[in-house]
Amino acid sequence: MSSVSEAQTASASEPRVGVVVIGRNEGERLRQCLASVLGRARCVVYVDSGSTDGSVDLAASLGAVVHALDLQQPFTAARARNEGARRLQACGDELDLIQFVDGDCEVAPGWLGAAASFLRERPEIAAVCGRRRERYPERSVYNLLCDLEWDTPIGATKACGGDVLMRSSAFQDVGGFREDLIAGEEPELCLRLRTKGWLIWRLELEMTMHDAAMLRFSQWWKRSTRAGFAYAQGARLHGGTPERHWVRESRSAWVWGVVLPGALLAGALLGSPWVLVGAAVYPLQGIRLFLRTPGPPRARLARSAFLVLGKFAEASGQIRFFFQTLTGKRARLIEYK
Repeated sequence: MSSVSEAQTASASEPRVGVVVIGRNEGERLRQCLASVLGRARCVVYVDSGSTDGSVDLAASLGAVVHALDLQQPFTAARARNEGARRLQACGDELDLIQFVDGDCEVAPGWLGAAASFLRERPEIAAVCGRRRERYPERSVYNLLCDLEWDTPIGATKACGGDVLMRSSAFQDVGGFREDLIAGEEPELCLRLRTKGWLIWRLELEMTMHDAAMLRFSQWWKRSTRAGFAYAQGARLHGGTPERHWVRESRSAWVWGVVLPGALLAGALLGSPWVLVGAAVYPLQGIRLFLRTPGPPRARLARSAFLVLGKFAEASGQIRFFFQTLTGKRARLIEYK
């Protein structure tokens, strides 16, 4: 039986699933993404953020409902997902679940059905995610870092990423994503869902295959800078008790990326003999992280080394957020590809 006929003959008791794909200039990655969901959901909406590579025509030719964002308004992934969810409502069916997926990801066979069945059996859970894998972790250490980052614990969790199956009712109940966030919009949404009493869950199932195409240090640096910006923005929104959202991450970026380097620089200018001793804290931290990290030696070494180095990039993101807030400027996207 083809995937199209599977969707058309689905039992009325099964949850009705719609898919929102977002992207810009993803090329062949978008083709793979759409092919993995078309025919397996009631409706697939592709939201385009100003592509110039023919993505809009490609999506339409494959059978997706295309929604192009207004170029006069600032792009954010949060805005794209919200507009995609609203466009789903015009597909004709009242949908129970929404699968959000980035255009550089391919949804694993069987994921939609298994995840939908899980949510049908667990009405207290608002959103469920699975294992997102990097397609080419061997091509660069930066791709490998992405793959390690997404290997999160199974079961109840605080947040999901951009690929997630979510109850439409829960999504609408909290007003969707915050469109002014340039990053970190998924954990922020999950926080509001949990505040409403919902649970977020990670299944031990393959969910998506992602193609980061991150081959240069500059790309990794921008991505880490964006993370630091998101930490600062999230802490400002929800940093109070009891959640303390991203307060620890923000403080860590300031301590390791600003305060300690500043103290070492001041010590060097004053000719203090303790500078070399103080500088040893960075390799010692790397060793500590290496010993705590599970997995093969190469992965442990990469993760521990770049976690330490990443504090400087995260600190630059924190500083960027601070100055944008001080000057009242609107946050602009920090894109790494």
